[in-house]
Amino acid sequence: MKLHYKPGACSMASHIILNELGIAFELDKTDTNAGKTEAGDNFLKISPNGYVPALITDDGDIITENAAVLQYLADQSPDAGLAPANGTLARTRLQEALNFVSSELHKSFGPFFSGTELVGDARQRAEARVGRRAAYIEQSLADGRAFLLGDTFTVADAYAFVVLNWAGFVGVSLAAYPKTQSYVARIAVRPAVVKAMVAEGLMEQPA
Repeated sequence: MKLHYKPGACSMASHIILNELGIAFELDKTDTNAGKTEAGDNFLKISPNGYVPALITDDGDIITENAAVLQYLADQSPDAGLAPANGTLARTRLQEALNFVSSELHKSFGPFFSGTELVGDARQRAEARVGRRAAYIEQSLADGRAFLLGDTFTVADAYAFVVLNWAGFVGVSLAAYPKTQSYVARIAVRPAVVKAMVAEGLMEQPA
């Protein structure tokens, strides 16, 4: 498989899951602004919407949209337990979590990546939107569960981690959400996460 990614972007969730599965894959860093891949391909011919992730399967099919890519990957190795079985309520809960991360949590960070400097009231409003979504994560973890669906790490956690981790990069404090902070820290030390962050240039290789 080949994963088209942008360092630190939501595509890192798929990178993490590929590492978790331990399967062979290639990475192709993509400049979404220029519409070019590191290999020199026209990215718009691969993904017409122009954003990552885009996964090219072993059969040459192209899958886009994070929730779809993540579930496809999980279903390649069901014994890994990264997604509940299709047709179960647990799978519906996974889709519920993925949709929340994609449509609410992810989008709440949009203003910070708009290219416009956020100051004053505009920044306060943007931080408040992130806070509302982080508060939902906090509530989800209130029963003591380790991950969004319970005690098992799933593809939804990979996606949520990547998005919540942006808070540090854009200067948004999660101090008001201690369970969420612990959740991010817990996922950050997983070997698959460390490997992805090192490969994408976001951290140095630990000693």
